[in-house]
Amino acid sequence: MTKLSVNINKVATLRNARGGNNPDVVKVALDCERYGAQGITVHPRPDERHIRRSDVYALKPALHTEFNIEGYPSEDFCRLVLDVRPAQVTLVPDSPSQITSNAGWDTVANKSFLTDVVGPFKEAGIRTSIFVTAEERMVEAAADAGSDRVELYTEPYATAYAADREAAIAPFIAAAKVARELGLGLNAGHDLSLENLGFYHERIPWTDEVSIGHALICDALYLGLKETIARYLEELKN
Repeated sequence: MTKLSVNINKVATLRNARGGNNPDVVKVALDCERYGAQGITVHPRPDERHIRRSDVYALKPALHTEFNIEGYPSEDFCRLVLDVRPAQVTLVPDSPSQITSNAGWDTVANKSFLTDVVGPFKEAGIRTSIFVTAEERMVEAAADAGSDRVELYTEPYATAYAADREAAIAPFIAAAKVARELGLGLNAGHDLSLENLGFYHERIPWTDEVSIGHALICDALYLGLKETIARYLEELKN
């Protein structure tokens, strides 16, 4: 079964826009779990413009499902992850100024760096996933770096989906097959939505986890959080 991990960054963005603690990030995360989500994802950035370090520490003991912390592996980020020890860390190549992730790692060029980063996480018992574009060589180099999983960067799929969904999914199927052959776990994320998630899962049913934030929170404004999570879970049924 493919797990749904809800990225709650946008909830923190809303809270930070006004100050105080409304909405309460921890409460929303627990509600997501209560409504069926099998994981919670956060992406703390150096400027704390949404998720704060204090949120990460507050969430870890409160959650009952898998906790996934994603981010660029700076020294500060690595110390935070090793201190909190989530179930999973997802390494993304974002610079501090980026609004959101917009590319996967060049795991070929950065293989030595990523190998050094992955090692301490694995020693600490933290599952490590590397965010990659849907290219077979990038998946292979992630495996060489010692990663447990890859997360396929799905914005290109989402962008091309309406025009030709078969062409859009083709490179993702190829990359996912390589991951499976290499014994890597497989995640996916970025711009997955109720419109395109079902087809993605239909064609790559061995996906272990999808991480969805922006679209899910937007849908929740109209449908409510409980109904929205139910609909995303429905798209992930085999």
